[in-house]
Amino acid sequence: MQLTDNARTVLERRYLAKIDGQIFETPEDMLRRVARNVASLEEDPLWEEKFYEVMNNLEFLPNSPTLMNAGRELQQLSACFVLPIEDSMDGIFETLKHTALIQKSGGGTGFSFSRLRPNSDVVSTTGGVASGPVSFMRCYNAATDAIKQGGTRRGANMGILRVDHPDILQFIQCKEDTSEITNFNISVALTEGFMEAVDQDASYKLVNPRTNEPSGELKARDVFDLIVEMAWKNGEPGIVFLDRLNENNPTPQVGKIEATNPCGEQPLLPYESCNLGSINLGKMAKVKDGQWVPDWDRLEEVVEIGVRFLDNVIDLNNYPIPVIREMTLANRKIGLGVMGFADLLMRLGIPYNSEEGVEMARKLMRFIQSKGHQASAQLGAERGSFPNYEGSIFEKTGRPMRNATVTTIAPTGTISIIAGCSGGIEPVFALAFTRTVLDDDRLIEVNAQFEEILKEEGLYHPELIESVAEQGHVRDLEEIPEELRRVFVTAYEVSPQWHIRMQAAFQEFTDNAVSKTVNFPAEATKKDIEQVYRLAYDLGCKGVTVYRAGSREGEVLTVGHRKKEGRARSQHAPRRRPVVTSGRTMRIKTGCGSLYVTINEDEEGICEVFTTIGKAGGCAAAFSEATARLISLSLRSGVEPMQIVKQLKGIRCPHPIWQEGQQILSCPDAIAQVLEQHLQGKAGEGETGQISANSRPASGRGLESSPIFSNLNCPECGGRMVEESGCSTCLDCGFSRCG
Repeated sequence: MQLTDNARTVLERRYLAKIDGQIFETPEDMLRRVARNVASLEEDPLWEEKFYEVMNNLEFLPNSPTLMNAGRELQQLSACFVLPIEDSMDGIFETLKHTALIQKSGGGTGFSFSRLRPNSDVVSTTGGVASGPVSFMRCYNAATDAIKQGGTRRGANMGILRVDHPDILQFIQCKEDTSEITNFNISVALTEGFMEAVDQDASYKLVNPRTNEPSGELKARDVFDLIVEMAWKNGEPGIVFLDRLNENNPTPQVGKIEATNPCGEQPLLPYESCNLGSINLGKMAKVKDGQWVPDWDRLEEVVEIGVRFLDNVIDLNNYPIPVIREMTLANRKIGLGVMGFADLLMRLGIPYNSEEGVEMARKLMRFIQSKGHQASAQLGAERGSFPNYEGSIFEKTGRPMRNATVTTIAPTGTISIIAGCSGGIEPVFALAFTRTVLDDDRLIEVNAQFEEILKEEGLYHPELIESVAEQGHVRDLEEIPEELRRVFVTAYEVSPQWHIRMQAAFQEFTDNAVSKTVNFPAEATKKDIEQVYRLAYDLGCKGVTVYRAGSREGEVLTVGHRKKEGRARSQHAPRRRPVVTSGRTMRIKTGCGSLYVTINEDEEGICEVFTTIGKAGGCAAAFSEATARLISLSLRSGVEPMQIVKQLKGIRCPHPIWQEGQQILSCPDAIAQVLEQHLQGKAGEGETGQISANSRPASGRGLESSPIFSNLNCPECGGRMVEESGCSTCLDCGFSRCG
């Protein structure tokens, strides 16, 4: 496999099989394991080779649970599940138990809370009052916190509430505090009637789900404005157009769609699951008559292989509960999608934000859907149509169909890192950026298509790449011709309207839905978000997720594309530790024994602190080492040394001692005193009195203000989170907030 260093890191951390924490398979072994398992239903051994080939070529990859679990004991291969929540304590907590089983096995879960009676409604069995949907969302959120998902995938949920539920205002505002309900994406299910009431500035009725009777009314415009306001504040809630989901329900005779999976691209009936896979469009191009064009022949082959692969997964899957197996086998939904779309556009010389780009999206997805349906029909003739075929939308055509749905545009956070391509249908977030790796080393990572095109045009040189890595874009680099600058467009340069138009183009030929984030700059107004919501509705999208740069706590404060001097928070990655540093070691007595403190410097000031504590060992040594590591991280992240001294000095333990007339209150106090003496000594040597440990500008300087960057650093590795396709994913380790 032609993998980037970061792809190998992600695979080793999350995907490759381990025994007692030790990796015992290579990436190629993993693909062979998956291909062998998924092809085990086939009589022709060539299918194993075909499955292996498309994955090894990085032309197609299945969703993460399949890569992780196929051919292993768990054998849970689906990413998406929707569970119903009935309006009873038994129903609520039975679903919670099912949720735990699904998330433990690596799946994400979606729920509609619309069946639950509202807050303060009557509970006849106890004579009390109901606490409402939001209270049970908090309960589900806490349960997700406790589930490890086998150490490979984080639990993720989607919570949906109908806009006519009496608790809708509380639901819309339930994530105003971003520290609340952290394991849920939330979306409001908007109806056609509600949207008409918004247009007419009319009121609409709320309905109590317990009685199915009217329960008051609200001004539609006020509710719509509140949704817009909250989305402007922090990106939530999203919206889904509920009636539109059901217009495209392939099996209306089975039931109504109430909810989607965590990222919104997979509407499912209660107890359905779906497995997903994505074609890397960046690999689907060839030179013809001296020009780069889509490789339609190879794309058709990969579509056929992908459909067969995903259909096999349905039968090989180890479902968490029997009712999910029953529903999934009855409808056999699959979700074949794409990634690397922006890479393909660059290769073809087409700007993302152009009519030509939108038309290419429409043409590609029309082709994939058509060939995907043909492949499913062929499997239907070969193996039989899905059991709920009678009464489905396909019955009228008389055409056999193996799968009730075939196409989905999913987020591809970690698998696009593995494939080394742009995520989903998003524009590229940066043409080059600096990635922090082990031991705080920094490596410039360059978009493969961008680099290749520069070399072909004779424009490539290291200084140019370093300049691009500083900004992430090339719009100000006059040494690159203007026509290429238009092609090398990044997410920050794509207006929200173009985001929606691109989403709508793909949605037109997608059976399920499209996961995409509409990115806004920090200065975007509520009116801007309202216009995008209305445009999404008008153009036929099934839902919308937005993100405004800087709209969540913890994000680096920026102005335009650069940090505002003096106001930027030190939340970026620490500067690189040089290979060689210079310093000195000082001994100081503590109540735990002699503490040896080493202070090292690089060309920018103090960069690290090490500690060794006599023969004490145990907790004392562990705590002093932890303190020193955090000090070192802080120093290389731009914290002034005297601020560290102020925080540590005076901390008292049960065994303070005296040394040469100076009281040492604890090990942290001792470290602070040594650090302070070092600073005073340097000042006495004629320096300025405070030795600067300011770091260099954050890796990928200027990128943090781009709307695609999420609110916080990665909770696992501290790297940067990118906000795209309705999900936050770490660029460094592949961690995803959506599972």
